[in-house]
Parts: sequence; structure tokens; C-alpha cells
Amino acid sequence: MGGKGKDRVSDRDRALQIAPSLQPYIRELEIYESLLRKWQKSINLVAESTLDELWTRHFADSAQIREFFPSLESWIDLGSGAGFPGMVLAICLKDHAGAKVHLIESDQRKAAFLRAVSRETGAAAEIHVGRIENVLPLIADPVAGVTARALAPMPQLIEWSHELLLKNVKGVFLKGEDWAAELTGSSAADSFQIWTLQSRTHSSGRIIALARDFGA
Repeated sequence: MGGKGKDRVSDRDRALQIAPSLQPYIRELEIYESLLRKWQKSINLVAESTLDELWTRHFADSAQIREFFPSLESWIDLGSGAGFPGMVLAICLKDHAGAKVHLIESDQRKAAFLRAVSRETGAAAEIHVGRIENVLPLIADPVAGVTARALAPMPQLIEWSHELLLKNVKGVFLKGEDWAAELTGSSAADSFQIWTLQSRTHSSGRIIALARDFGA
């Protein structure tokens, strides 16, 4: 038991080095961790194999979006699941006036978990229960970014986000080692500027960012 505790502390330290934006919100993230471990016993929120590296594999992995795009303070998170990256962004933005992250999740139990985390941490989050294609048209707030992690291939993410991207909302998607093949199978380059950023948490992963105009 003691060894695992030490592992979690060192994992947390690594996460704070990777994503310094987490530092002011350690208390909130500890609450998040506690709730996730509790709910994990009845709902499969994350892979069990990642629990000992929760801070790096999930918190820091999500927060690197905040590191790379610090000016974006209003987001939509597609298929939020356990809240990565959306809930981490919402926690990191809780002290910013007007900031908000809309989290879309179709699973009622996962949405209940997200509401519990938002309530206990004071995150700048709004939880929407439903399918992405049904919920997106109902979100009236202006947003600056749309994101997702481990949800769907790039062509599907772009299809869901297309109307937002045409309004120059930035698409910022966390992808694994198959990122290059996903871009090859996408026509996104015909309509959008695309950046690929090296993931700080996975050597073979990338953050795929796209927009009509990154300068706007």
C-alpha cells in the first residue's frame, strides 16, 4: 500500500512538471482523483492499468491543451467520458471570468460522475447528456475551441465539429500513435490549416490542431 502511495506522489510530481498549469488546482485535482477512484469501482471510467499514473496519463495529458492554447477559455469537449480533457480544462479555468467548458456525454452514469466532479471542484463546466450530433446544435454560447480524446478517428471528429470549425473555432484533438494515418484519410487539409504538436505525455502521440485561420 505504501509503495503505491509513493508512486502516486511521484506521478503527481511528474504531472506538475509536464503541465505547470495544474499547480494552482492540486486540491481540486485531488478531489477529482478521489471521486474517480470511488466511482471506478462501479463504472468503467478509465483503464485500470492507468490508475497508478492517473496524474500523468489523464490530468497532465489533458492539461497540455491548456499549455499549448492558453488564450482559449471556452470549449466544447466531445464524448467527455471520465472528463478528459474537458473537466481538467474546466478546473484550470475556474478562476477565469466568463470561462466555460461544455462537456457532452451520452452515458447517463458518466454524466452523473462528471456532475459530481464539477460540483465538488467548482469547475467552470456545463454537462450535457446526449449524442454529440443532437447536443451540439443546442449549445448557444460562443466557444473558442472544440476538443476530444480517445473518441473517434479524425474524419469523424471533423464531421462532428465542421460547423464550429467553419466559424474559426479551433479544433484541438489528442491522438495516439495512429495520428498520421488518420490525417492521411482525412480531407481536412483542403479546408483548414493543420498543426501537429508533440504530446508531452506520449512519445508517439500528437495533438492535432486545425482551424480556418490560426491567426484570427
